[in-house]
Amino acid sequence: MSEFITTYTGKHFKPTDPNPELIDIPDIAHALSLICRGNGHVKTFWSVGQHCICCAKEAAARGLSDRMVLACLLHDASECYMSDVPSPFKKTLPEYQEQEAYLLHLIYEKFLGSDLTAQEQAQLEEIDHVMLWYDLDGLLEKQDGEPPKLHIELNYTVEPFAKVEAEYIRIFEKYSRSEK
Repeated sequence: MSEFITTYTGKHFKPTDPNPELIDIPDIAHALSLICRGNGHVKTFWSVGQHCICCAKEAAARGLSDRMVLACLLHDASECYMSDVPSPFKKTLPEYQEQEAYLLHLIYEKFLGSDLTAQEQAQLEEIDHVMLWYDLDGLLEKQDGEPPKLHIELNYTVEPFAKVEAEYIRIFEKYSRSEK
């Protein structure tokens, strides 16, 4: 059995010993456009890539920094290399959580120049939780209570994978230019 995965762009990436030089936006954008949100337990396909794009757009609509827009776009990027595990199960897997956190740390270091501060992490988590509420409401079952405030229009139309991939890359390029 191999110790690596072969990425969309042909790189041999070891999720258990990640090389930051092999972390690549085209691989991330492509894979996330094909991975279904909610472990596939949704009424219709909705990709992790689409979720990340919405998080990034929400950060921009809230007037957050370009760095935060990028952080929101990248917050699930580790899933393209090591998949995701449903939250109730993930809580019982400390080693998985450590590997995921380390890989995300490398992704933020590479594309943002540093890991997120506690304040940035809190902002990201708030946006991610708001999006989760809407994702559950729109893709699974109506949620109880008052919807959280959202600054963008959501449309759960399934988009072609290539379109999602291209939009992910466009947003990355737009906001990463200002970070340099």
